[in-house]
Amino acid sequence: MTEPDVPFKGPGGPLGAGVDEAGAGPLCGGLYAAAVVLDPDNPIAGLNDSKKLSASAREALAVRIRRQALGFAVVSVAVEEIDRINILQARMRALAAAVNALQPSPDCAFVDGNRVPAGLPCRAEAVVQGDTKVPAIMAASILAKVARDQEMLVLDRVFPGYGLARHKGYGTRAHLTALAQLGPTPIHRRSFAPVRRALAAQNPAQGEER
Repeated sequence: MTEPDVPFKGPGGPLGAGVDEAGAGPLCGGLYAAAVVLDPDNPIAGLNDSKKLSASAREALAVRIRRQALGFAVVSVAVEEIDRINILQARMRALAAAVNALQPSPDCAFVDGNRVPAGLPCRAEAVVQGDTKVPAIMAASILAKVARDQEMLVLDRVFPGYGLARHKGYGTRAHLTALAQLGPTPIHRRSFAPVRRALAAQNPAQGEER
């Protein structure tokens, strides 16, 4: 695996960042994004798409990334903002915020997916399936995923009964069943169809108004 054709150098040379997000699909919780500048002189073995790693492997790699990277940033977009601007715009906002929060500021950014967000401080390139191709994007995907999973573990204790620690907010059968039985919580994304349906079932008059 090699980076795109912009060298990742230390201080005094071009700095390239990998950028990715976690949590676009779940029915609840925030959206997280991370940006990472790896150190070519201090490589991290075992990087991969975060979805292909076990939770323990992701957590161990996250510690190493934070320790060995030249720079990293992790940001989040809250549920209320996701509902206000929609999930695509929330994703773009989070990716841009992560790059802008990086210290040192990168000279270029490689963004997982097929879109480059507006408002970046540097030139950027979208890399389709970048979390399987570009080590810096893999590192970003790991930091974002670990941060979001940690949030879901906390929320599982605040809102028991939904199984958030297991499915991390995704629309599994168990989660949908809990939504139907218990109703949505303040951390559920009301702009997502399964949550809207659960709200409508709970309050038919409100559902008709929407």
